[in-house]
Amino acid sequence: MLSAALEFKDVFPRYQQRDPTYIYLPSVEDWKKVAEVCLFLEEFNQVTQIISGSEYPTSNLFLFELYVIKRLLNEKMMGEEDFMKSMVKKMKDKFDKYWGNCNLLISMAAVLDPRYKIQFIEWCFPLVYSRADSIEHISSVREALHMLYNEYLEAHRANNVEAQDENIKESSSSTSSTGLGKSRGKDEFRNYIRNIEIVFEQVRSELDVYLEGVMSCEDDSVFNVLEWWKMNTLKFRILSKMACDILSIPITTVASESAFSAGSRVIDQYRASLGADTTQVLLCGEDWFRAFYGIKRKRKDKEDTKEFIIVHTLKSY
Repeated sequence: MLSAALEFKDVFPRYQQRDPTYIYLPSVEDWKKVAEVCLFLEEFNQVTQIISGSEYPTSNLFLFELYVIKRLLNEKMMGEEDFMKSMVKKMKDKFDKYWGNCNLLISMAAVLDPRYKIQFIEWCFPLVYSRADSIEHISSVREALHMLYNEYLEAHRANNVEAQDENIKESSSSTSSTGLGKSRGKDEFRNYIRNIEIVFEQVRSELDVYLEGVMSCEDDSVFNVLEWWKMNTLKFRILSKMACDILSIPITTVASESAFSAGSRVIDQYRASLGADTTQVLLCGEDWFRAFYGIKRKRKDKEDTKEFIIVHTLKSY
């Protein structure tokens, strides 16, 4: 709304000339403040569009956007405009309160992006959190990564043991039926290779190999992190499964407009011609109704029934 008003700022003085009752004409200083606020909120708009995407992974992108927002808030807090400082201070307090604790899912998803890895965590955490807390959070992310990787490693070994037992049963049955033991030597060799791989994984895991260095990407807009892990499945057999499970989790399942606006849930296509006063009465009546009966969350199967009761109660009143 501020952007739309800024485009038509020259119309407001003309409107005042035609309508003597219009007394809320913004001054030149007001329009400067509006322009400053629009530039500030544009960053939030871009971040919201990025993390609300549904056609690409978003969990690995959120921490970087979080860093951008925190840096922006810090810059505005050090600015010269007093009205921006008062607004940004409230936003920064809420930001620090909500993100006071480290979100392991977001952090691990960022690490599993080959463009970031653990170096990005070490770079951005001192700004997002305090320097004292950032060291503890970085250590927590490392521990969580290794613990989760060890779980996938144990599951992988268990699957190999089951497959090995099945192969032994098949080879024994085939040997007993034919009377020949030709496959016995091959089975022993396969077991030897598996034991070597297990020892090698204990010395140097796939996670340790992956965390070395950061991949450079010239065009981030065309990079698909899930496609990268698919191409490197043979190199990271266990870690690729873990990465796909984490990166496939969307950071949000709600559209950005639905998260901040309840308009579509109040005025739908069947009640689009309601007046402003009637809509306000319905909203107040619904809040009173839910508070009176202790209803905290709507259920889809009872939504129509409650709306029917609210409307008819207000009509009778």
